[in-house]
Amino acid sequence: MSSKPSIFTPVLIAGCMIMLVSFGIRASFGVFQIPIAEEFGWLRAEFSLAIAIQNLAWGIGQPIFGALAERMGDRKAIVLGALAYAAGLVLSSFAMSPEAHQVYEILVGFGIAGTGFGVILAVVGRASSDENRSMSLAIATAAGSAGQVFGPPVAEALLGVMSWQMVFIVFAGLILATLALLPMMRAPEVASRAELEESIGALLGRAFRDPSYTLIFLGFFSCGYQLGFITAHFPAFITEMCGPIAPRGVLHSIGVTTTSALGAMAIAVIGLANIAGTLSAGWLGKRYSKKYLLAGVYAARTVVAAAFIMTPMTPATVLLFSVSMGALWLATVPLTSGLIAHIYGLRYMGTLYGIVFFSHQVGSFMGVWLGGRLYDVYGDYTLVWWVGVGVGAFSALVHLPVKEKRELPPLAA
Repeated sequence: MSSKPSIFTPVLIAGCMIMLVSFGIRASFGVFQIPIAEEFGWLRAEFSLAIAIQNLAWGIGQPIFGALAERMGDRKAIVLGALAYAAGLVLSSFAMSPEAHQVYEILVGFGIAGTGFGVILAVVGRASSDENRSMSLAIATAAGSAGQVFGPPVAEALLGVMSWQMVFIVFAGLILATLALLPMMRAPEVASRAELEESIGALLGRAFRDPSYTLIFLGFFSCGYQLGFITAHFPAFITEMCGPIAPRGVLHSIGVTTTSALGAMAIAVIGLANIAGTLSAGWLGKRYSKKYLLAGVYAARTVVAAAFIMTPMTPATVLLFSVSMGALWLATVPLTSGLIAHIYGLRYMGTLYGIVFFSHQVGSFMGVWLGGRLYDVYGDYTLVWWVGVGVGAFSALVHLPVKEKRELPPLAA
């Protein structure tokens, strides 16, 4: 009698640890908005543009690192990503101008690409059995959410005892430390004969001609827009909007002493709720149509964001929003990556997902940059929120026509 394959493989464990550190650092950048702007007297748009460029570079780098992993090996791609990440953080710690920050964040963005979703999820997907794949992708994605739980509060705590420059250097050391996990990152090639014989050019051509791939690409834009804007601007938004209305006693009652700490807590709560949400998405993705689940996630995000912006802000509504949005935060990732693997196979999953993820990061760039730009023009974030509501509704609709069927090439004669 054969036993079921274990879901917790060494690849999954190592991948989760790398994702936890990588995304913990990335999620903390919003905490640095006010300290950096106040030290140098910059407009909000200046550091926002640096974070936006980071997100765009992440999107550009994702298919590149996916292709590198498929050509030269997963572990070499991860090493390159970690080195780029650390270099970008160290150089950013010495930056004295907005332009320098913006240039160095290109390296950080490429580093996130090499240590994030595209490379790690492709390795995890290949190392998983068909039965466990959807849940394995969800667990790896949830590890990124766990990083989001720890990253902002750790950054906030470190800022209490050292300069933001030193925090960046500490983070650089942490990302390099994850390279000790690379011996565990060995995944077999799980692909059919037809997949192995098809070239990457042929597969890309087939995907680009498929309207479903285009719809998935377009739909991922709003996910990036919403996540990028909230991660970069929500702490500052809360600090400014809750400050005049949140009595100190109310803040103490929920375990924080300042609205700045409330902002960091909100990002952490989003990440904590998303662990449950992402794992639930992986469980549901194994049993139900992924395209309908994606449409449901985007529709729910639209409702949650609209309700939040129309309701007077208090610490209670901040935490309620954080839990609600957190449950939907990265639930799209295992569903989207799983949908791509289901339709196009595993052989070039990293590259195909990386291209779709570029749309996500274009959305992140727009969310982060528009957040800073429109704040400087109008003095608040209201318009940026409503744009996010609109693109969320768009994504809910465009997933409905996706043809969720596996289309692999015929075997060569």
